[in-house]
Amino acid sequence: MDKKQETFTYHYSAKQQEELRQIRQKYLPGEEAPLEQIRRLDKSAARPGTIAALVVGILSTLLLGIGMCCTMVFPDDLFVPGILIGSVGIAGIIAAYPLYSRITKRQRRKLAPEIIKLTDPFVQE
Repeated sequence: MDKKQETFTYHYSAKQQEELRQIRQKYLPGEEAPLEQIRRLDKSAARPGTIAALVVGILSTLLLGIGMCCTMVFPDDLFVPGILIGSVGIAGIIAAYPLYSRITKRQRRKLAPEIIKLTDPFVQE
């Protein structure tokens, strides 16, 4: 008797094949694709500024809260120090976004030559 070998084949759609290719590419050893490298560099430019702004903003908000507590809970003893502490907190909150902008601009200036070099083959002027 002959044994029949039954096989089942399935072909993915073009969209699914592209997704599979992209997932497979992540796990293959070798160089990073230029577009992925550009995306990674672009994200890395904003990361230090975001972290610094969040830290300053959170600490400043806590200072503002401490100042408010001092003025409301202990108005006889800590009213003036509470106003000073709260004012420092407000100043820190105000300074968080300019800090983010300055750090991000500096990082972008630092990464600009590499991004320009990677994007030159793809950009047509």
